[in-house]
Amino acid sequence: MISVAANRYGQALVDVVLSPGSGLEPHAVQTQLRAVESLLKESSELRHVLSSPAVPASRKRGVMAALAPALGLSGKIRNFFFVLIDHRRIGQISSIREAFEAAIDQRTGFVRADVTSAQPMSEAQRSTLTAELHKLTGKSVRMEFSVDPALVGGVVTRIGSTVYDGSVRGQLESLRRRLVAETV
Repeated sequence: MISVAANRYGQALVDVVLSPGSGLEPHAVQTQLRAVESLLKESSELRHVLSSPAVPASRKRGVMAALAPALGLSGKIRNFFFVLIDHRRIGQISSIREAFEAAIDQRTGFVRADVTSAQPMSEAQRSTLTAELHKLTGKSVRMEFSVDPALVGGVVTRIGSTVYDGSVRGQLESLRRRLVAETV
């Protein structure tokens, strides 16, 4: 669940990115956010420095400014991290990134689908599924793929809070429920 604060920061960043003349591409911003998020996950020392109230904000901004070129951060995204540091929100970067991605998708007419299959899907299967989900939702679909061998076969797709279960495991469970209901 994304907090109200994380959602506000994500929405504010979308406003900046989509404003005319911003010079920022949503995908590039997403990559930059993920780079900082990844670095913070990997380095507990950096995470501690940037989130500790004992370290002055000016020093935290200095650390971020030093890391920005290596991380490929644009000036506006570096400044966005300065704002997060100043408002003690750097610890919420994962939620803020998620809120940013969801807001970008919504404003640009995309819907996000999490697709889990029993085995890796071929490019042809992915294209077919994309086309079907586009028909179903009426929107362009951005899919995230994962593999779960426990499914046995088929695909489970989650779009928002709706789950489309086309897995063998799901079909067997449905059949089991019907048989149990008939025997009662």
